[in-house]
Amino acid sequence: MVKKLESKTSDSKANRYGQLIEDIFFRHYTRDRESIEFTKDDLIETASLLGITLPKNVPDVIYSFRSRGGKTQRIRHTEPKGFQWVIRGKGRGKYVFAMARELSLAPNPDYIETKIPDATPGIISKYALGDEQALLAKIRFNRLIDIFTGLTCYSMQSHLRTSLPDIGQTETDEFYLGVDKHGAHYGLPVEAKGEKDDLGIIQIENNFALRTKKEFKGLVFRPIAAQFRKDQAIVLTEFSMTEDGIRILAERHYRLVSPSELSEEELASYSKNTSNQLD
Repeated sequence: MVKKLESKTSDSKANRYGQLIEDIFFRHYTRDRESIEFTKDDLIETASLLGITLPKNVPDVIYSFRSRGGKTQRIRHTEPKGFQWVIRGKGRGKYVFAMARELSLAPNPDYIETKIPDATPGIISKYALGDEQALLAKIRFNRLIDIFTGLTCYSMQSHLRTSLPDIGQTETDEFYLGVDKHGAHYGLPVEAKGEKDDLGIIQIENNFALRTKKEFKGLVFRPIAAQFRKDQAIVLTEFSMTEDGIRILAERHYRLVSPSELSEEELASYSKNTSNQLD
């Protein structure tokens, strides 16, 4: 019963935020425009006019648009085929609706799962929820970033917040450092989503932009997205930045299992695949 009430509250919030974003969008929209700039003050003033109560953290409205279905059908109907409206940061308290190539970030259901012996401590498994923090914990305890990338990786910081020129404040769910067999160093910003939220390209773009910080100058950047499937399998996706924007470079699906659930036949199959890659 409680879950249903939480769901209705979440849907109501998304609808209010969607109405707010829609009002700002269509106040300036014309068919020939590919960008529309607005500010935090525009959000506050428009919310007051519409009688909408904003959260203390006003940028949560933007987060809703990006990952919680905040984009309304009316805005979607203005999108040319193969393109989508996104909201990018333009500096402190500044934003822009921009046209970007459409990219589906939903997990591909046709990918084969790889079973990994679950190293998550029992007490964590008992109390972990299906949200981003639980996902990050499982990834950390099972060294899935290492397995996925082939690097030796170390979690440097959770919720890495920083300010980037021409973007404004951005936050990365977890930032890993990695090293390969040749000694090269890597930066691996991880964007995590629970099963109810959608991945968006803006956070991936922002994670690529982290490489412009002087502290990270010597790192090779490999941004990664992590998401629970509805059946609790874990999907990891790596991205590449091209002239056309963000593209998917690799995707893998992992299922954490007890050792007894991993058969000799499956292990033999994994070994065979490894041998074929080495040949």
